[in-house]
Amino acid sequence: MDHSNHVLIVDDDSEIRELLAAYLTRNGLRATAVGNGRQMRAVLADTPVDLIVLDLMLPGEDGLSLCRDLRAGPHRNMPILMLTARSDESDRILGLEMGADDYLVKPFAARELLARINSILRRARMLPPNLQITEAASFICFGDWRLDTVGRHLLDANATMVALTGAEYRLLRVFLDHPQRVLTRDQLLNLTQGRDADQFDRSIDLLVSRLRQRLGDDAREQKYIKTLRSEGYIFSASVTLDGEIR
Repeated sequence: MDHSNHVLIVDDDSEIRELLAAYLTRNGLRATAVGNGRQMRAVLADTPVDLIVLDLMLPGEDGLSLCRDLRAGPHRNMPILMLTARSDESDRILGLEMGADDYLVKPFAARELLARINSILRRARMLPPNLQITEAASFICFGDWRLDTVGRHLLDANATMVALTGAEYRLLRVFLDHPQRVLTRDQLLNLTQGRDADQFDRSIDLLVSRLRQRLGDDAREQKYIKTLRSEGYIFSASVTLDGEIR
């Protein structure tokens, strides 16, 4: 791992954050550890950061609030790995919806945290061949919809804005960048959250269901996102980017 990669740890438990910082430093990363949102913002204002490890349960502003604020500001593309003591799936989904790239449930092994960080950083540097996400267009059009890639929201046929969560936006971007292509759950997880699927992880299926609801896509008559049994999902609509059909 490149020594220039700087990880910012935000956790109110001083022992945990110092232990994690020391472990990441021993494994070739630069690590800074702080205890709250105010200190996090001070570091971000002064030092380039490549990834944030953000605890969900923080005093004052919690991790979800901080994650939401980061996604709405100049650090909207900052990779975020959320730490949570909650194992309920709905809590993990909420973190992903607020914009986290991945989550890890406490207690966890430091080696797993390092592996998740490495996976997210690899995704940030390089996507698999032919799966490169472009950022050239301000608007991407499909069917009756336009996606505003600057404001990160949808516009329907009447130009009415439909807000998207961070996780929904990233999933839709992956589909729009790879129309007419079958994408497996592993690929979707890797491209949207920087990790591989595990046997019991249904987060992608839940996000696809939520995105279909945003698009008014009937699960029985799928107009945009089609399910291919035992294969994955395919975005079947034509996509227009800068006047060219993709």
